[in-house]
Amino acid sequence: MEEKNLAPSGYDKSQLESKGFLPETAIQDFPIRGHKVALCIKRRRWEVKASGELITRDWDLVRKGARMTTEFGTFLKGIFG
Repeated sequence: MEEKNLAPSGYDKSQLESKGFLPETAIQDFPIRGHKVALCIKRRRWEVKASGELITRDWDLVRKGARMTTEFGTFLKGIFG
């Protein structure tokens, strides 16, 4: 899955230049029909033309210390405590 080339909030698209992607992140999600699901996420990065600063969106998608989505981690924590 690739993040769409839409400017982050607070920035105008004319102020930014797409600079490709960050390294791919692989996460595990809820099983589908008893099968494991691995998602490969590619996040974009942009350069602010005026300052040269590189920016990305802050995603709270993967739970810290785990390789699964936050929702799946919360689900498992509810079941196993």
